Amino acid sequence: MDSIFHEKQEGSLCAQHCLNNLLQGEYFTPVDLSSIAHQLDEEERMRMAEGGMASEEYRTFLQQPSGNMDDSGFFSIQWFNLNSLLTGPELISDTYLALFLAQLQQEGYSIFVVRGNLPECEAEQILGIMRVFNCMSANLL
Repeated sequence: MDSIFHEKQEGSLCAQHCLNNLLQGEYFTPVDLSSIAHQLDEEERMRMAEGGMASEEYRTFLQQPSGNMDDSGFFSIQWFNLNSLLTGPELISDTYLALFLAQLQQEGYSIFVVRGNLPECEAEQILGIMRVFNCMSANLL
């Protein structure tokens, strides 16, 4: 089993460990995820400001803590089923992800991991506005 990468849980950095285990390498550090979360926070602030910086919704939004991270090690990650036979993408909860991947693998499907710098897309912006909250749990993978 030495050929399978396994990052042992440290602290409450579930997202980091889940992503690194899923991608089979040390791709993300707490600093990386924190930087990404801060970038998302800034983009969300800019999108909310487009609706008017004097609006009650914007002022309320500014007073809320980040939905992308907190000091406990929580980082928000969204997973999607992009099966082309579906009528559209399906958001997959963190708890269901491991079961879903195991089922696909057992049924003989291929699971592909996309790595690298991907172009920005409208879906990321919409998710930032919708503020979909997910917390990685230690039992995810």
